Amino acid sequence: MDFKPFIEGLQSELKEAQVNIPNMIKRANHSIRLCHTVLSLFKKNVVQEGFESVEKEIEFFKNYKSVPSTHLVYYAQIRSFELEFPKANLEAQRKFIKKRLNRLNRFYRSHIDFIEYIESGRTHFDEQYFTRKYFNLFPMISPHIYFHDPDFSTPKDILLAEFKAFDAFVVYLQNRMIDKSKVHIEKPGELKAQINLQWTASKSALIELVYALHYNRVINNGNADIKDIALAFQQVLHFDLGDFYKTFSEIKSRKISRTKFLDDLASGLQSHMDSSEE
Repeated sequence: MDFKPFIEGLQSELKEAQVNIPNMIKRANHSIRLCHTVLSLFKKNVVQEGFESVEKEIEFFKNYKSVPSTHLVYYAQIRSFELEFPKANLEAQRKFIKKRLNRLNRFYRSHIDFIEYIESGRTHFDEQYFTRKYFNLFPMISPHIYFHDPDFSTPKDILLAEFKAFDAFVVYLQNRMIDKSKVHIEKPGELKAQINLQWTASKSALIELVYALHYNRVINNGNADIKDIALAFQQVLHFDLGDFYKTFSEIKSRKISRTKFLDDLASGLQSHMDSSEE
């Protein structure tokens, strides 16, 4: 079975949901159903067909199943958070967010060895971590078992999904720390203006822009950290950049234009200036 088309289809549907379902709880419910559908399809195929090699099994559980599983964990976290989020008291809201962030920090500390293994790109334990053969040799210590099945789980594939999902959820909580729906600009003698800006180009395009600003040292005389610039864009433009380090690495490996968005920006501006002079 070729899993890639299903992954691409899921990602496309999740992006459509971001645009078409503004209510976060409804979007989370919809996204969770999408992920469950794909995971159920994957499980049926894995149970019936199996894998032709250990390498294929590792590839599936590490690279393919992790996509819907990560989105499932991410939206399950968002749904739980939004349902329990205090509605009225601002201080209570901040404390609630900080409590969730502290919980995530405890998760990272508890699994620091596995996180270092994944982030460093190591593979020597992949057979133990991402094949079903070793399923019963590792304790299931995660409190959130989203899709726990010995026929469709390995010792660490759920933990991998949680790690990736929590990285994105941290960004979500950081953005939630402010009122995401409104940015207020006050001028003397005027009512507050409400500005709602949404990034509508691709994730890689915004990351190109963030890195260009950083490495051209145009913010804080070059003393601004790349994380701070990325977070500022995420907050102002209401857009989740996810693992922007990984995306930037992919941008650098492009075979044609590694600065496609920036090139298009310059070309579009030049074209406008040329046409306005005619």
